[in-house]
Amino acid sequence: MVNYFCFMPVPDLGIIIVSWNTIDLLEKCLSSVFENRGISYEVSVIDNASEDGSADMVARKFPSAAIIRNSANVGFSRATNQGLRRFGFDGSSAAPRYALLLNPDTELPETALAAMAALLDMNPQAGAAGPRLLRPDGTLDPACRRSFPTPASSFYRFSGLSALFPKSRRFGSYNLTYCDPAATTEVDCVNGAFMMVNGPLIAGVGLLDEEFFFGGEDLDWAFRIKATGRTILYYPAVTVRHVKQAAFRKNAGARYEFNRAMWLFYRKHYRATTPFLLDWCIRMGLALRGGPRLAQEMQAFSKGGAVA
Repeated sequence: MVNYFCFMPVPDLGIIIVSWNTIDLLEKCLSSVFENRGISYEVSVIDNASEDGSADMVARKFPSAAIIRNSANVGFSRATNQGLRRFGFDGSSAAPRYALLLNPDTELPETALAAMAALLDMNPQAGAAGPRLLRPDGTLDPACRRSFPTPASSFYRFSGLSALFPKSRRFGSYNLTYCDPAATTEVDCVNGAFMMVNGPLIAGVGLLDEEFFFGGEDLDWAFRIKATGRTILYYPAVTVRHVKQAAFRKNAGARYEFNRAMWLFYRKHYRATTPFLLDWCIRMGLALRGGPRLAQEMQAFSKGGAVA
């Protein structure tokens, strides 16, 4: 007796979209994704217990998209990792050449996926890349090209010096406001709203750090990617519409989560080498911005206690 096996080809691109109560934006996003041609891809939507029917809409209108339905909101990093594991990016199976983290509040031109993959094909030293992100009013989303939030660049930003002197290489360092937004640029980080990453690299770098609930995980991933010696590229030849923080604004704890992410990133990558007085100022600033809950969490960590 002869056994015949049918092997499904591995796509070039695995797309991971984490959804939480953004049904209308998610539908527009998926419609734009499935209009793309010139590259093979599969889409996984991980729904974090949306209450607006998002998962049912995906099943009904986009049957080719795989859906993972979580019973609770497990956060962006953990949900994204579910998608990355499904595609085998953890090294468990043959994986696509590239992974794409894509927010449901984005809309893509029909050439975006193929063009971004072609950029990475032409730049094998690049570990990740992202496009120009434009807000609905046509202005640049400054987070689409960033430097890492070092203690110095964070001070320039939060003190207002970056706004006063946007063309200064020093004061405008975080959002690279001194750079031409129309020029392809090597950067520290692109935005997790559209972040295409070299697939084989992921198994070595690791998945997203799940201690980040929402926000900061893209910065941390980029930091680890660059630590391997790879570059990260901002590519303005591809322009993507980004509503910006559509789900984030619906979260009552958004302010806490944003500042907690900054605390986690600072604690993980910079605190050990930061002088005591500057460290104290940074922690006080984050505690004031993040509120009592974050202040208590930071205090517990400093005392060696558990971190929520």
